[in-house]
Amino acid sequence: MVSSATFLNLPDYLDGDEELRIVVFGAGHGTTYPNRDSSDYALAPDAIRLASQEDAELVEGWDFDLGGPLFGNGPVCCIDVGDLKTSRYDNDANRAIIEAKTREILAQSAVPILMGGDDSVPIPFLAAFASHGPIWVLQIDAHLDWRDEVDHERFGYSSPMRRTSEMDHVVGMIQVGMRSVGSARPTEVEAALRYGSHIVTAREVHAQGVEVALRQIPKGAQVVITLDCDGLDPAFMSGVAAPTPGGLSYTQVIDLIAGASRRGKIAGFDLVELTPSADPSGLSALTASRILVNVIGAVVRQG
Repeated sequence: MVSSATFLNLPDYLDGDEELRIVVFGAGHGTTYPNRDSSDYALAPDAIRLASQEDAELVEGWDFDLGGPLFGNGPVCCIDVGDLKTSRYDNDANRAIIEAKTREILAQSAVPILMGGDDSVPIPFLAAFASHGPIWVLQIDAHLDWRDEVDHERFGYSSPMRRTSEMDHVVGMIQVGMRSVGSARPTEVEAALRYGSHIVTAREVHAQGVEVALRQIPKGAQVVITLDCDGLDPAFMSGVAAPTPGGLSYTQVIDLIAGASRRGKIAGFDLVELTPSADPSGLSALTASRILVNVIGAVVRQG
């Protein structure tokens, strides 16, 4: 499955007179654990682009998630520059490529949107904001991702929030959607709480609404959202490696995105761990595509 189309058939560049506000790109490989195969995640960016074709001809139509057309009454201000040339197991080079591309986008005063890839790609993505902080991180995930190392690897998909907590430009973190068991042992939970992470379980969101998480974001803060697809319930997103009952709904996720944009300002977004082979129906890729549409719409509307 290789898609020659861009996301929503967006251009890959804008003419000089047009304002560039958002850049979409893909990174299939991050930091792969020894003797593990993460190649399925690398298929996700093209699966999302392919799914987005259902909406591509309707970009100027009324979007009820956004209360109007995707770009409002303005011109297209988003491009898709394709996928980075990452390679499985070439971990150091992959991290360097992802961080460099993100820095390049930020230098253009644009908001980067990254389609992963496994949940290791947020580490270099977030590291790239070092000269653009301070930032708050809003993680939507079933898992805490606070392992210090796995199989002697400190930058793998079980460790992104632990590594993020060590970045000086990250001044706060809200972790939403936690449930069941996964990458967190008592020592990881204790470490996250000592750091000051605001942990919001999926059950709390179901009982109290998304405001239970959004009110932790300081008003006016720059927010980078990192979304692991298993943060959603398998009823909405079955195409993941670790489907876990009790997750967030599509509506709760897009309400978190819109709310983060209203309370602060979305400075970046990544979506990771879509596993296309786990959902032959393509519904998970379509859901991921619609989430990215909502991110673009929120950024356009946040001024």
